[in-house]
Amino acid sequence: MTVVIILIILGILLFVIEFLLVPGVTIAGIGGLILTVFGVYKAFNDFGATTGAWVLIGTLLLSAFVIAMSLRARTWNRLMLKTNINGTVDSDLTEDQIKVGDQGSTLTRLAPMGKVIVNELVREAKSTEGYIDQHTAIEVVSVRGTRISVKPFKDK
Repeated sequence: MTVVIILIILGILLFVIEFLLVPGVTIAGIGGLILTVFGVYKAFNDFGATTGAWVLIGTLLLSAFVIAMSLRARTWNRLMLKTNINGTVDSDLTEDQIKVGDQGSTLTRLAPMGKVIVNELVREAKSTEGYIDQHTAIEVVSVRGTRISVKPFKDK
């Protein structure tokens, strides 16, 4: 009887893994089905129809209970991380530090987005005039929040 119980418990455990961790039809689900059905078959074969029927009913009830417990939110709250990340984006600093008309150079190719260095600050910027190659002098055209638009700098 121990072998039957182990087969059924492993089968139900594989069903839970299939249902919650590995969605879709995978080896865990197929293995769970095979182990559970084989455990019930073995109970019918080794212990007779009456014991087999009780094992089948118990397996169905245990499966329903385990799935119901697995779907409860409180069950998974115990396993969840409860760390909050309190971070912000550098939102208003760009407008204070970089002004329209400031000059700098590209660190990467702007196609049309890329990295620029302006006033010794590395920021992401967008080219208003197509592609700009790396290490090209640029001029700031507009600054809205953290969005910087630039164009190639041309001496007058």
